[in-house]
Amino acid sequence: MRVLIIEDEPKTADYLRRGLTEQGHVVDVEHNGIDGRHAALEGRHDVIVLDAMLPGIDGFEILRDVRRVKQVAIIMLTARDGIEDRVRGLQDGADDYLVKPFSFLELSARLHALSRRSRQTEPTTITIGDMVLDLLGRKVQRGGDRIDLTAKEFSLLTTLARRPGQVLSRTEIAELVWDIHFDSNTNVVEVAVKRLRAKLDGPYPLKLLHTMRGMGYVLEARAAEGTA
Repeated sequence: MRVLIIEDEPKTADYLRRGLTEQGHVVDVEHNGIDGRHAALEGRHDVIVLDAMLPGIDGFEILRDVRRVKQVAIIMLTARDGIEDRVRGLQDGADDYLVKPFSFLELSARLHALSRRSRQTEPTTITIGDMVLDLLGRKVQRGGDRIDLTAKEFSLLTTLARRPGQVLSRTEIAELVWDIHFDSNTNVVEVAVKRLRAKLDGPYPLKLLHTMRGMGYVLEARAAEGTA
């Protein structure tokens, strides 16, 4: 699960980051409203933990801005337990609400519940051309043939398959699949794409994984335009 924490208290933010990271989640942290709003609108997260009171732009404004353009699970945090604040947050589109101080175990349980709820609306299989990607069984088939992938290759394929026809840059892929900031001196993305393409497209006449020169990679059923 990829979690965005928007919290201006450094100790609270670090406490949440360490706890969620130890549970195996990918965690991004922003400490003010302006950067937090940008990350919430531009990032791809499963859940956002959003503090109500932030410098620059408060959490309620961020909540409204996000709800205008996307659906992502959001849990609000606040030091105020007044019923008016809770009602305001829920009316503006928050999925859940926690009052500080709170138990990390309770926050973790609520995050998992929100993530499960959002995943229930997602398809469990993705079909592109003659490829069938089983997200639950973690299996890939082309024309009835099973394709064996490593964990990273499956993650890379899933990242592309969830955005069919959308070109993803090397930077985006590095951050989504490896959770690293892209370094122009590393070829980790190119190597991974090359290996995935050999398994996914190699023996099949219809090519699915395409390189867009100077832009990135796209997954769709059409004529090939190059190699990694």
